[in-house]
Amino acid sequence: MLGRKNYLFAGSDAGGERAAAIYSLIGTCLLNGIEPYGYLREVLGRIAQHPINRIDELLPWNVAAKVPEPQRLAA
Repeated sequence: MLGRKNYLFAGSDAGGERAAAIYSLIGTCLLNGIEPYGYLREVLGRIAQHPINRIDELLPWNVAAKVPEPQRLAA
């Protein structure tokens, strides 16, 4: 796996934790059949106006219905 050696150079513990969060989001997208770039583009476009008490609506399995079909992975 590519990441194993790259994790040694995260810069700091906080950087490593942020990288792990992004890798987790990407992995979750892949497991749910969503193209990760399309998911991130959709969420980053909506997050500024999104209410904090409804943050669960931005999870990959909830956003899947809103991501256009060409950005969905073939099952």
